[in-house]
Amino acid sequence: MADWKSKMESLGIMGKIIRLSKSVIGNAEKKAVMGVLDREYLGMGKEVQDFENELHDFLGRPVVCVNTGTSALHLALQSLGIGSGDEVLVQSLTYVASFQAISATGATPVPCEVIPDTVTLDVKDARKRLTERTKAVMPVHYGGGMGDLDEIYEFAHHNGLRVVEDACHAFGGNYNGQKVGSFGDIACFSFDGIKNITCGEGGAVVTDDVDVLRKVRDARLLGVEKDTEKRYKGERSWEFDVKSQGFRYHMSNIMAAIGIEQMKKLPEFSSRRKMLAQRYRRNLASCNSIELLKQDFDEIVPHIFVIKLRNVDREKIREQLQALGIQTGVHYMPNHLLSFYRDGSFPVTEALFPKLLTLPLHPDLGEEDIDHVCDELIKCLEE
Repeated sequence: MADWKSKMESLGIMGKIIRLSKSVIGNAEKKAVMGVLDREYLGMGKEVQDFENELHDFLGRPVVCVNTGTSALHLALQSLGIGSGDEVLVQSLTYVASFQAISATGATPVPCEVIPDTVTLDVKDARKRLTERTKAVMPVHYGGGMGDLDEIYEFAHHNGLRVVEDACHAFGGNYNGQKVGSFGDIACFSFDGIKNITCGEGGAVVTDDVDVLRKVRDARLLGVEKDTEKRYKGERSWEFDVKSQGFRYHMSNIMAAIGIEQMKKLPEFSSRRKMLAQRYRRNLASCNSIELLKQDFDEIVPHIFVIKLRNVDREKIREQLQALGIQTGVHYMPNHLLSFYRDGSFPVTEALFPKLLTLPLHPDLGEEDIDHVCDELIKCLEE
């Protein structure tokens, strides 16, 4: 990054950098954090409880907050008793966090193909990979899109599988008019620095399963039973029991204070993300070198905006855009190609991956920024 900036400065053409993604915070979040600092209780306490209550009110279901989306996935799986010898079906084309959460339990992530139009789990392919060891399926809501969740739940129900939705991209979105996380088995969200709302870092497990909720609450606090109630009161458990493996995965009051303020901005953030994504679609619809994903921005809140390139060297395009001060990304390196998870050949995923290009998207972008990105991208493609 520094090298190309220096080169541009030396050429006298350094201009505005259009960031791929960023945290969008203001004075309200800063004031909330200062309030926590002034009270000098930075760990898990009242603010975490308040944030969980806000999320409960929004989704209409119980919520347990943790320190990351990956932790949420890990604890959700562990709470189901998934561990060594078990298998979990998940698309290969997802962030490595999905796979790490599964393998952290001792279970094996079983990679599956995606549907190229939506980059979501291909249930027909997943069905072929079922074994007697399969215990759960983890649909990934890629970019905020959920694919055919009805088909996934039907598949899971028919085969006695639990469903842990990796909804880390999808907070604030809807599926058939219902909020993601307000229905289904278990949904896990992320509130890291660039998600639809942020806590700086953070995650949440959402479910109606009382046993899962209890186990996640204890496991986030090193397995200390019923420590959550004490923490909410600013107290600690001094005499306690631990009956299962736990982790230091709890959310802090600092994170929660940011999240509470971000929830107030969710309608504005969601509307802006949708508007910017729709502008991309209008600007790029007639470009023959680009194929747009099938996503309904009336329903979903896009976390990232991904396009598919046709017969183009993606890395060359990325370099050209970077030289113009436009950041891009690639979501994601297929997990079955990673050394730790290397597993067979997945022709659909391997053909799709080199075509995917992620364009800048966050609420601080203006319409003129989107137009500029599109103009420069089309010029690069025409060249």
